[in-house]
Amino acid sequence: MTGASPTARTAAGIVAAVRDDPAARLALATRFYDSNRAIRPYRRAELAFMRWQIRRGVLNPPEAAPGGSPWWRAVNESLLRDALEAQYRLREEDLSTPSVEVGRWMTFLRNPAPRTWYRAHNSSIVAGYLAHRDLADRELPVERFFMDVTLLRILYTDCLLSDPGLALGRFAAAGPWLADPRNPATGAFLSLRTILPARYPLDDIEPADVLKAENYLGHLVDYGVILPRARSLYEHAAHDLDQPALLDLIHDGHPAYAWPPQDKNVWVSHRSRRTRQTLERLVH
Repeated sequence: MTGASPTARTAAGIVAAVRDDPAARLALATRFYDSNRAIRPYRRAELAFMRWQIRRGVLNPPEAAPGGSPWWRAVNESLLRDALEAQYRLREEDLSTPSVEVGRWMTFLRNPAPRTWYRAHNSSIVAGYLAHRDLADRELPVERFFMDVTLLRILYTDCLLSDPGLALGRFAAAGPWLADPRNPATGAFLSLRTILPARYPLDDIEPADVLKAENYLGHLVDYGVILPRARSLYEHAAHDLDQPALLDLIHDGHPAYAWPPQDKNVWVSHRSRRTRQTLERLVH
């Protein structure tokens, strides 16, 4: 981190110290949110997702049996580091120019609100995705597929708040409540625990196998509500987060971060076609 500010180096050092200890990573994230009563309610979705990652084993150190995922570990680390650096910058009154991601976490800490939390959290997540695309290429097919599913759901959940009309059409009024990170309902959009087995690596499973096991309601939402809006969601997020590179992660209306664009059959559903089409028209 040549040229980084003292607070950036401090944050990086603290995060590096827990790199190979999943429980310590979780404790670090917990302390961040527990440091201020005003931000504590916003920890729900992030910590729930981290617990799920720990159960799967993706945050395990490389030498563990099994070892963790270099990609999941790196993206999680960048999220922790950005938030912690923002906290230290405000505490130490560091006036040097932060990264865009750290600056948005500083805005959230100064003004906790669902909107400022999403901009901070998603800025770090998207930056992590873009910085570690090479690591994604090393993962098994089903893991790469769910990297795209996770990003799509994150962008959709934010859109429920930032542009509820785009996300829910005539039901836009429900968007801000569904997306509020302090609300348990948010976990329904961000969690993959109901469809993705809690283990890593998934070396005996294909995406089609997992999709067959997805619960009925989740499948309807994914294929009847979210996927038909995919291109618009990426365009909205690219503009809102000032990340034009997001537009390189979608191809012909289908997510294409780690999943090959030519294998788009996974984005086409043949389950409950009539119900799905009805739902798509309802939220148009």
